[in-house]
Amino acid sequence: MMPNWEERRLLVKVAQMYYEDDMTQNEIAKEVGIYRTTIGRMLKKARKEGIVQIHIDSTSYETFELETKLQKTFLLKDVIVVPDMDNESDEKRRSDLGLATLELLNRIIKEDDTIGFTWGRTMGSMIDRPVDYKPRKADFVPLVGGPGTLDSKYHVNTIIYNVAKAFGATSHFIDAAAVVEKKETKEDIINSNYFKKILDMWKNINIAVVGIGAPLASSNMIWTGFYGNKEIDELNNLNAVGDICSRFYDINGVLVESDVTERTVAVELDRLKEIEYSIGVAESENKVPSILGALRGKYINVLITNESTAERLIEQI
Repeated sequence: MMPNWEERRLLVKVAQMYYEDDMTQNEIAKEVGIYRTTIGRMLKKARKEGIVQIHIDSTSYETFELETKLQKTFLLKDVIVVPDMDNESDEKRRSDLGLATLELLNRIIKEDDTIGFTWGRTMGSMIDRPVDYKPRKADFVPLVGGPGTLDSKYHVNTIIYNVAKAFGATSHFIDAAAVVEKKETKEDIINSNYFKKILDMWKNINIAVVGIGAPLASSNMIWTGFYGNKEIDELNNLNAVGDICSRFYDINGVLVESDVTERTVAVELDRLKEIEYSIGVAESENKVPSILGALRGKYINVLITNESTAERLIEQI
């Protein structure tokens, strides 16, 4: 049986070779004449006995604590908080969120995945970043019909096309508005042969990337062409604080049922609760209630936001 001092000496020696000299476990095994499997057990024991102490300097990434607190509070799969920069424009801030989203997708997309997208300014910022990732076999599909009078740059089909192109994947388009004038029109659309393909893809989605809409305001140009004062007043009276896929909810994440609901061409939000990655991308102080509602409703399990928005969210917890 090896004396305690000799065992400790070997633990120190092996740990130094591995952590400081960057030797592999195979190289260490050959040099000290011990089986490789034994080297692995010795490294674990060196950490357990305090010979090796690993210190992670989380202060080197200034938003790490914000990410950790939000992730633990809302039981999220991941949180990415993009650091704020001095004198940063709205466009640059959204563009940084878009790049963070693309980098996450590059990490998690696998062969034969089906990825759903919504529309909006933050979503549209992804097409401004010149990225070129390793091609993979995947399908990109809209989760909601197109916007009303919003710039075509932010249309869901434009976003789908450009992001799918970045990944060398296949893009699919939707030929319908997010909100139509009549319930019967919506029924005709979703029951059409054309739309059957979209519905089938919604059933297979395993990654969703969604924008989060701010509380309604009659001056909000995003909703121009969809809602009149009657619809806006109704949603406000029902305490709607935000939307995903043009489906509205209150501060607690409870879906708001209104006349608009029956005219909306979009995936059901409960579907987002079932998929592997439901990624919410949003920033700005006025969207804090909207983001909180989305988190409380469990419509997203990954949040990508910026530093100041994350701080406001923490204050509301």
